[in-house]
Amino acid sequence: MTVEYGPLTVGDADRCAELEAQLFPGDDPWPAVAFIRELDSAHNHYVAAREDGELVGYAGVSRLGRRPPFEYEVHTIGVDPRCQGRGIGRVLLERLLDIADGGIVFLEVRTDNAAAIALYESVGFSVMGVRKRYYRVSGADAYTMRRDAQKATGGGVR
Repeated sequence: MTVEYGPLTVGDADRCAELEAQLFPGDDPWPAVAFIRELDSAHNHYVAAREDGELVGYAGVSRLGRRPPFEYEVHTIGVDPRCQGRGIGRVLLERLLDIADGGIVFLEVRTDNAAAIALYESVGFSVMGVRKRYYRVSGADAYTMRRDAQKATGGGVR
């Protein structure tokens, strides 16, 4: 099956919330309304992965600041558990980095999420510090990670 990538839409909010509940059950998963609010912001950019028309992954990044050079923050990346391990998360992350167009990018990730940490490190993120009890419900800690500015390619997705 072929995975197609494109924009996340408001119509995807319920499916995103369904996936969030599966992926982050002990960490305050986002409800559909949170995705709708995120998509409504001009500074946020969300991408979707679809297989046979079904949403199987999503990711979002926010542009920070009013003037260039901008910094960016990854808000979320989620892939249907049935589809994990196939590179979908990597492609979604690459799409977010294209949107950031070479800027500095930050994110938080659970300190026990080895697969995500390895993915982020493989594209140039490094750990800056730890946010204790970052995830309110579970009390889990998060690493704050940063990817330094890359040479802009001029071909970022907007």
